[in-house]
Amino acid sequence: MSTVCSRRDLQFLLYEMLDAGGLAQRDRYAMHDRVSFDAVIDLAFRLADEQLQPHAAKSDVEEPHVVDGKVVQIPETGAALVQLRDAGFFASTVSEDLGGMQLPFTIGQACAALFKGANVSTTGYLLLTRAAANLLEAHGTEDQKRRYMMPMNEGRFFGTMCLSEPDVGSSLADIRTRATPRGDGTYAIKGNKMWISGGAQEISENIVQLVLAKLPDAPPGVKGISLFVVPKYRLDDDGNPGAWNNIELAGLNHKMGYRGITNCLLNFGENGETIGELVGEPHRGLIAMFHMMNEARIGVGLGATMLGYSGYLHALSYARERKQGRPLDGRDPTTPPIPIIEHPDVRRMLLQQKAYLEGGLALGLWCGMIVDNEKTAENQEARRHAKRLLDIITPVAKAWPSEFCLEANKLAIQVHGGYGYTRDFPVERLYRDNRLNPIHEGTQGIQGLDLLGRKAVMDDGACFDALSREIEVMASESEDAGFADEALAVRDAWREVGSALEATKVRLGEGRIAAALASATPFLNGFGHIVVTALWLRQAAIAGRALGNEVSTDDAAFYRGKIQAMRYMVAYELEPARAWLKTTADGDATVLETEPDWM
Repeated sequence: MSTVCSRRDLQFLLYEMLDAGGLAQRDRYAMHDRVSFDAVIDLAFRLADEQLQPHAAKSDVEEPHVVDGKVVQIPETGAALVQLRDAGFFASTVSEDLGGMQLPFTIGQACAALFKGANVSTTGYLLLTRAAANLLEAHGTEDQKRRYMMPMNEGRFFGTMCLSEPDVGSSLADIRTRATPRGDGTYAIKGNKMWISGGAQEISENIVQLVLAKLPDAPPGVKGISLFVVPKYRLDDDGNPGAWNNIELAGLNHKMGYRGITNCLLNFGENGETIGELVGEPHRGLIAMFHMMNEARIGVGLGATMLGYSGYLHALSYARERKQGRPLDGRDPTTPPIPIIEHPDVRRMLLQQKAYLEGGLALGLWCGMIVDNEKTAENQEARRHAKRLLDIITPVAKAWPSEFCLEANKLAIQVHGGYGYTRDFPVERLYRDNRLNPIHEGTQGIQGLDLLGRKAVMDDGACFDALSREIEVMASESEDAGFADEALAVRDAWREVGSALEATKVRLGEGRIAAALASATPFLNGFGHIVVTALWLRQAAIAGRALGNEVSTDDAAFYRGKIQAMRYMVAYELEPARAWLKTTADGDATVLETEPDWM
């Protein structure tokens, strides 16, 4: 059995909850059917189990290092990426005319989930490349697509994004990297970039760096940021890598997790000219970069889910095999020890993990379906509805799993006891990997501000209203399936989201921005909890209806587990969510009234 993901759960979410098989009825995906979807997923499982997971621990211990200015990595990393390339996964969702499989994004998300759960570091090279290629497809010139995007689709060139700088971090308005016109349509790039995942490696033929910089006439702030494609090697007339482009590796950052992928400090134009090409319009680079960032944010949330999911499967296996102690109701020392899964507190920890992780995977795959609907739904109104859902759900899809699936990793360690924090078991590594996710691609605080200060109130609340309709549909489904009390609990909690939002609107209207947004992160957590619980209502409704039919013993246990996890979310998780929302609704001033010198 795979320790990356439950195949039965993945099938349930794709086909019973989301009806992903129906995507083959749409024109864009008409060359596919359920059989071809399953074949791709089977291949992804095999590559995850055989090519990615086996070297995850080794790449963590033997992390990349620099020798004579070049990165040295374990050979298994490059070998696995070759396997992914040859299988077509660098372009799995890309149109056939651009060299891809033209799979639905939902199926691509499922495959990415398996790769991330198996080895999040090695997979990072692939998914950063995919996101960079998608950006160029949306914003690049035809020439840029031919010379840079197509080799990325083929897996020959890898891609990265270069946003942050030393001492700047997430405050992109303050970036200092400059782009000076060279008079031939290209630009001389000069500056320093920090925290660049995949920014240096010797695996691919070239590295396509997407760099944020400012032109000489740039207005101040984020409105003055432009985007440039800056390759590691300049291309010759035939599109092949030629002369080095003077991008210097100043050093590697040594992280607590994600150790198998390089994370770099890069210098542009320090000792020679670094040449870049403008992508899109001048001074509108951040808008273009958000195309890649939003895709990456959904990917980060999915990765956080799968790191937690793998930890859960390891903990579940350990709890079934490890024998210790006696039942609380019969502590006879002459009886044999019992598997620790029989102890109520261990079962509580496992059920909490299950609720978070299977809920998080439902969220990530639902996002995939929303993307597919935005692109391929039958009518404009359905596409507009999907766009609104995607706008408001993206910060949740990134941040909620990053917080609560990390909590699941902590519980997986706890289930293992003392063994959990040793390298004898993978759960300590999975926790370290996952701890990065609340920070990169926009911290939890940034996602909270985006949700409460922008997404939930923009377009006169149209995005929030779209999501509210979805929540109501999920509640009605569960009510019809016999879970009326649980549906009512979710409806009541969602009304509190609306109350907190209305109070925020009043404060924003009064110009009290700090007071309005001081509790943005608790709001984000509560909001996400209720969305995931609503998704659990849908899962339980499907499970309840299935149990009304004749099913196998294994399926009966599977469906009952779904219902029980939903009940856990309602009984244990809704009240904390309501408490977090209350701080926003009340405008609690504890944080604002705390002076820095009191700390």
